[in-house]
Amino acid sequence: MLTWDEAAAFVETQRRLGRRIVFTNGVFDLLHPGHVRYLQAARAEGDALIVAVNSDRSVRANKGPSRPIMPERERAEVLMALACVDAVVVFDEETPARIIEHLQPDVLVKGADWAADAIVGRDTVEARGGRVVRVPVEQGWSTSAIIERARAAVSR
Repeated sequence: MLTWDEAAAFVETQRRLGRRIVFTNGVFDLLHPGHVRYLQAARAEGDALIVAVNSDRSVRANKGPSRPIMPERERAEVLMALACVDAVVVFDEETPARIIEHLQPDVLVKGADWAADAIVGRDTVEARGGRVVRVPVEQGWSTSAIIERARAAVSR
C-alpha cells in the first residue's frame, strides 16, 4: 500500500517509461469475482493500474456503520495480491476527487452503473487529454448481497 506521495512517484516513473496510467477506486470489501473481472478490465485499458481504496472512515460515511467488513489495510493487501493491480493507495474522503487530482491518471475507469456525467474526477482526467471508461458490471455479484446471504445463513 502506497502513501499519496509514493503513488505520485509511481505514476511519474511509469510515465517516464511511456506507460499509460489507469486509475479506479472503490471499497472492495469482501473481494468477489465481480471485483476481479472489473479490475482485469480496468487494467486492460492501460499499462499500470492504481486502485484507490476508501478508508474505513469513508466507507462508514458512504455505506453506514456496519461497513466495512474488512479493514482498509487488509482490503489493500488482498488487492495487491492480484496480478492486474500495480499499486494501491487509500483515500479518506467521501469521493476520490483529491487523489485523482494528485495522481493525474491517463485513464479513469468506473463501473457502467455510474452515469457518465456523475463520475467523480472525469473533468480532471479529460482536462489533461485522458479518457474515462465505463466497464460493464458483472451481474449477480454484490458485496451487500453476499453480506445479506451470510447474515441470513447465520440466523437460520
